[in-house]
Amino acid sequence: MSAVPDGKKLVRSPSGLRMVPENGAFNCPFSLDEPQWVPDKECPRCMQCDTKFDFIKRKHHCRRCGRCFCDKCCSKKVALPRMCFVDPVRQCAECSLLSQKEAEFYDKQLKVLLGGGTFVVTLGSSEKSETMTCRLSNNHRQVHTSHAEERSSQMTKSNMYLFLDGESHFEVELTRISSMQILTDGTSPGGGTSRASGMLLHYKPMGSQDAQQLRMEVADDKKVASLWLVAMHKAAKLLYEARDQ
Repeated sequence: MSAVPDGKKLVRSPSGLRMVPENGAFNCPFSLDEPQWVPDKECPRCMQCDTKFDFIKRKHHCRRCGRCFCDKCCSKKVALPRMCFVDPVRQCAECSLLSQKEAEFYDKQLKVLLGGGTFVVTLGSSEKSETMTCRLSNNHRQVHTSHAEERSSQMTKSNMYLFLDGESHFEVELTRISSMQILTDGTSPGGGTSRASGMLLHYKPMGSQDAQQLRMEVADDKKVASLWLVAMHKAAKLLYEARDQ
């Protein structure tokens, strides 16, 4: 087995072996909590095909939703990085499809976000715009809680940031983004679907409850920037799902 990265620890749960943040550090904003399993006594039948469980027809729990299924309805073992599982885990058909789609984000789109794109950025109602490189940062910044919170818990949190670099530099903590809208430029050449041309997001700066607007429009390399926007849109969906769980 490979060495455990700093700030991580291996934990064995009923669902499998997980590599989780130690003391709350380095917590990915896309992560999902492990679900509570439906108690065995509450599921005498498969929750998909209604097959009755007995000594031959055994019940299995989906590691993503926690519901009970027969082997036929919960046979796939699929990677589930959002719950930090080290190995692929058993999932029902519906959940395995979701996890397979999310695998594309982790395998491809997250790399696009870390690589960045070039945009013309306008902050708030300012008439001044600036060409900036925008990228998702995999650097972790500690967020300090109040003294009262520190006394009750020594856990610290860290999140991914959206870094914007040009003549100036500023950062947006991903979890403080309240809304995001992808802007399009109509149809692409050849009459295809609309191409992403920019992004309008609202976020709350640290120490403020007032939302601020950030507008980003594609600059020079339109192909790279458009791919970055599509990846960011997917990241927002995962972020909202993790926030609402």
